[in-house]
Parts: sequence; structure tokens; C-alpha cells
Amino acid sequence: MTPEFVVEFAKEAITLTIYLSLPMLGLGLAVGLMVSVFQAVTQVQEMTLTFVPKILAVFLGLLFAAPWMLEKSPPSRFM
Repeated sequence: MTPEFVVEFAKEAITLTIYLSLPMLGLGLAVGLMVSVFQAVTQVQEMTLTFVPKILAVFLGLLFAAPWMLEKSPPSRFM
């Protein structure tokens, strides 16, 4: 194994990880922003209100994105 191979393999692994995690992180960010606006408008400061909707949104996102995520495979040159 050459150093170039290891660096390229690590680069591809990090790129794929970021590519697959961005939709879930975006969902969590969007739901968190909506909950924050709701809390600011209603002045409800309940801690569980911030976590439960984000968790549900990410789980639902995973449910719908799982087939797409499974299709993404590492490049064949590393196998």
C-alpha cells in the first residue's frame, strides 16, 4: 500500500461520508430553525421541544433516503 493510495482512500471516504450525511444534517437544521422560531414566537422554552422534532425528522429522512444512500458505493478502484 502506497502513501498515495492511503491518502486517496481517506479522501474518498471523507467525501462519501459528507455527501451521505448532508441531507440528514439539512433536515435537522431546517426543523431546528422552525422549532426555534416557534419557541421565540410563543415564548415556550421546553427543552424536549427542541430535540424530539429533530430526531423524528432525521429518522423519517433516513427512512426515505436509505435506498439512495445504499446505492452510493465507494469507487471500484478501492475494492
